[in-house]
Amino acid sequence: MIDRNAPIFVTGHRGMVGSALVRRLKSAGFGNILTATRSELDLREQAAVDSWFDSHRPAHVIHAAGTVGGIQANATRPAEFLYDNLMIHATVLHAAYRTGVEKLLYLGSSCIYPRDCPQPIKEEYLLTGPLEKTNEAYAVAKIAGLKSCEAYRKQYGCRFISAMPTNLYGPNDNFDLTSSHVVPALIRKFHEARINGAAEVAVWGSGRPRREFLHVDDLADACLFLMDNYEGEETINVGSGEDLTIAALAELIRDAVCPGVRIAFDASMPDGTPRKLLDVSKLRALGWRHQTALAEGLASAYEWYCSRVAVAAAS
Repeated sequence: MIDRNAPIFVTGHRGMVGSALVRRLKSAGFGNILTATRSELDLREQAAVDSWFDSHRPAHVIHAAGTVGGIQANATRPAEFLYDNLMIHATVLHAAYRTGVEKLLYLGSSCIYPRDCPQPIKEEYLLTGPLEKTNEAYAVAKIAGLKSCEAYRKQYGCRFISAMPTNLYGPNDNFDLTSSHVVPALIRKFHEARINGAAEVAVWGSGRPRREFLHVDDLADACLFLMDNYEGEETINVGSGEDLTIAALAELIRDAVCPGVRIAFDASMPDGTPRKLLDVSKLRALGWRHQTALAEGLASAYEWYCSRVAVAAAS
């Protein structure tokens, strides 16, 4: 187990993943959690990151920061996604190496794997085929991040590990319809249909693609588990090991938010990768398994969204 009293830096702590990590670390008794907002530290600037690491000297780092978004955001802002994510991992990993960080966990994304991977996707399938075009820029940047972890381990002996989460959802998700992922987008659409008394909700694509989902609190728990128990140089998948169609997902969210409303699939919009199911056998062999059932997690995510809508309406 890593020292609960040593300083640990969580990047991106205001985001969905970073905030879940902070919650999990606090519940595990960590007493020196370091964070920095974007206004306090631009992770794209090496000099600023170096200065911050020199001043704060974290013993451990969980690197969750990144520029993220759904299909539309990835497709319309590829240069931004590539630049930001390349720089964010390059600066942090180099500063961590230079200041002697004891252990670092880098979080990637399941979109790093080839578009037409055999299913479920094993870690060794990385770089065995073409990427999905709609998120290629983001995937290339995340691949560079995990390869950087391997390079620092090989050249300098750094204890840098990497993990590849599946599709995530939960508190502090992004519910903006122009940049969100599928779960928050559908929660918002069905909520607005409920408020407005709409008879129909449009869902992008055919509904046929299959996706795996993991509650962000489960990911945070897995990250702490890996920091305590994993030392391997190979990246490791983090997921539920279960998937469903987008159509089935839409029905689950519809039933939790706005029962009875009709679902209309817009086949003119892109589907993305046909299927993304991670093989999580390596992580399960280490002794970790997710705890949150999808229906339960979606209901709690909707409750969180409603609480934020109520706060916004009252302000």
